[in-house]
Amino acid sequence: MESYKQEFIEFMVESKVLKFGDFTLKSGRKSPFFMNAGSYVTGTQLKKLGEYYAKAIHDNFGLDFDVLFGPAYKGIPLSVATTMAISDLYGKDIRYCSNRKEVKDHGDTGILLGSPVKDGDRVMIIEDVTTSGKSIEETFPILKAQGDVEIKGLIVSLDRCERGKGTKSALAEIKDLYGFPTAAIVSMKDVVEHLYNRECEGSIVINDQIKAAIDAYYQQYGAQAE
Repeated sequence: MESYKQEFIEFMVESKVLKFGDFTLKSGRKSPFFMNAGSYVTGTQLKKLGEYYAKAIHDNFGLDFDVLFGPAYKGIPLSVATTMAISDLYGKDIRYCSNRKEVKDHGDTGILLGSPVKDGDRVMIIEDVTTSGKSIEETFPILKAQGDVEIKGLIVSLDRCERGKGTKSALAEIKDLYGFPTAAIVSMKDVVEHLYNRECEGSIVINDQIKAAIDAYYQQYGAQAE
């Protein structure tokens, strides 16, 4: 596993973004882990987060695209931080764009904020985590309504590796349905591999008990291998 992925896993724990215990998800599933990107709240955290995303985008997709689109609301700071990191790390200027939940009818009008998206643009979508694909259902038509744009891919921070609407993971379902590639900075398999019986923040984050709960969760909800 690349060193930046190992660092990112520990960074999620240190930032209290990735937690282990007993959680009920929006889907109703009882999960032994929970990830909330809304817990990145400082400038230092957002700067580091943007760098991890930038490295993952570079490794998985390259930088041959024009716009980084972050769906409202959590995708807005992600797109801003990551375009800044791409500029700093790779010297490439990528435009950022996000949508509004409500169309603005005065001043800077329309459904988009940041850079306009136009004919011929190649767009990368950035999100925190995808469990059902619902956000892409909303995002895809917004982007396609802007003109003849090419979606280059979707990057998320964590692949939960669990079933979406069918037997495959949400990321795999999005790839099949929309025809563009998907990737994550790390997967839960990476997280377990790196943290199991390893000290982080002064304690063992994934001990035998937590590992057993995660294994049981994936026996019930684990995605079918592609």
